Amino acid sequence: MLNPKLKLNPKIFNSDVEQASTRKGFGEGLLKAGEENKNVVALCADLTESVHMHLFAEKFPKRFIEVGVAEQNLVTVSSGMAAMNKIPFCGSYSIFSPGRNWEQIRTTIAYNNRAVKIIGSHSGLTVGPDGGSHQMLEDIALMRTIPNMEVFSPCDAIEAKKVTLILAKNNKPSYLRLVREKSPIVTTEETPYEIGGAEIFWMPDVGLAKVGIIVTGELVYNALLCAKELETEGIKTKVMNLITIKPIDKEAIIRLAKECKAIVTVEDHQIAGGMGSLVAEVLAENYPVPIEFIGVKDKFGQSGGAGELLEYYGLGVKDIKEAVKKVLKRKTS
Repeated sequence: MLNPKLKLNPKIFNSDVEQASTRKGFGEGLLKAGEENKNVVALCADLTESVHMHLFAEKFPKRFIEVGVAEQNLVTVSSGMAAMNKIPFCGSYSIFSPGRNWEQIRTTIAYNNRAVKIIGSHSGLTVGPDGGSHQMLEDIALMRTIPNMEVFSPCDAIEAKKVTLILAKNNKPSYLRLVREKSPIVTTEETPYEIGGAEIFWMPDVGLAKVGIIVTGELVYNALLCAKELETEGIKTKVMNLITIKPIDKEAIIRLAKECKAIVTVEDHQIAGGMGSLVAEVLAENYPVPIEFIGVKDKFGQSGGAGELLEYYGLGVKDIKEAVKKVLKRKTS
């Protein structure tokens, strides 16, 4: 069942569930952050509407900078503004930022511990027709390895708005991962969220879960569909939403592993270096259990519809179910 304490969207499993992109939620959050604090500024690399920064730019034109197609300048200018006590949000496609300007992010922002908010939109396979050149599947790996950098991957538009407002008040370098396509609204305005905390979205009605599913980003919805189907087959699971990838909630992950004794991780990202790798690092050090990883297996993307690409690369509901059953066999063998 859905965790009643979290006040999740009661329409999650309905055909008419509301949908919106996480980039839209970010845009709404940025506008509100700008209304609340005049030190919030925004910078973009010629993708203002695509990253949903246009709402902020239209209301606060003197606090918005269009740097053009110059992603290295985007982050270095942002670092300078942060040094002058501004709160910069700099946005582009994730394939360009952090894909193109990683060294400038590392040296001018993280090394100097400047509180710049790096917005990487259009991440993952769900960019769809843009193809493998624009499907950023390595950004979590790039950003989580940088000291001082925090990394966030919201599951829906409401979560994206909430984390944007928190980042405006959080005096740390941060990376916010967004997707282009609309996805089902899983949470509500009443659903609690705090940096560093992982929440259990699905749990058994009775008894203990046999497998813990840890998922980040828009694939939370697929994981919930999977958990619901598995429940009808007599397989009890828990689904953990991991919006904060760094700093990761080690205690929650270890607690889930101790209860379930088996884990499946799910992400729209390369398996190598991603969220699943980080979960494995935590458990290898603290409480080793069998793990199966759902993600892209050392391949580039290709053009196609968002849904068909997730299925093709093994990130669909049926793939999560198969991974749960596989890790369950490993656990009992």
